[in-house]
Formats: sequence, structure tokens, C-alpha cells
Amino acid sequence: MGFFTWATMVPELVTPGYSTATGGAIRGDKIEVGCYRYPPRTGAKPHAHPNEQMICVLEGRLRCRIGTEWRTLGPGEVMHIPPMVEHEVSALDQEVRVIFCKDVVLGWSVRDARWETPRGR
Repeated sequence: MGFFTWATMVPELVTPGYSTATGGAIRGDKIEVGCYRYPPRTGAKPHAHPNEQMICVLEGRLRCRIGTEWRTLGPGEVMHIPPMVEHEVSALDQEVRVIFCKDVVLGWSVRDARWETPRGR
């Protein structure tokens, strides 16, 4: 519980193994919310995770794939990624600012993209 200001958080890479997104995150018991930036022409390589995720574009244009479906999203548009569905994103010609929302999966490290304990135990 508490109050937070995105601008005062020290930016860090979300998942250095496959994403260039940097920013801050707030993690509760059941949900994690982050405010991130992708530099132009960078993004997240194809990956999947056990978290359900939503990505809302605040600024810029983001090329996105969920499964086999591709879209280009702009400000105010959202993508919904079910758990364990491969997806990827890439910023087009300008920086992209997004809000990520993920459910917390016990034992899964978002930063390291791996199980911290055997299958979440």
C-alpha cells in the first residue's frame, strides 16, 4: 500500500534477457504495474510467460504480435496477452511510452524471465 510517482523512480530494464523497456514498477500481492519506455526501433523479442499481461500505449507507435496476429498500436490502445502466448513488440521511429499490467505469478521472476522456485512452489 502506498503512493508512488513514476518520475521519481530509478529506471531499470524490465527483463534484460529479451527487452529494451526501461522504467519503474510497483508490485503488490496480486498485480504488478509498470511505466516503461522503449527507445526508437527497439522492443521485446518473441517470448511467453505465465503472467496475463496488458500493455497500454501512452505515447508513440508500437508494432505488436500476439500469437500469429500483428497490429500497430498508438496512444490509448491496449493489447491483452493471455498467459503462455508468445508475443513481441517493437517501437517504430520514435520513443514509445507504455503502461504494463501483469498478474503476479508466485515463484515467477519477471526480471529474470524464469521460475525462482520449481514451478512456483
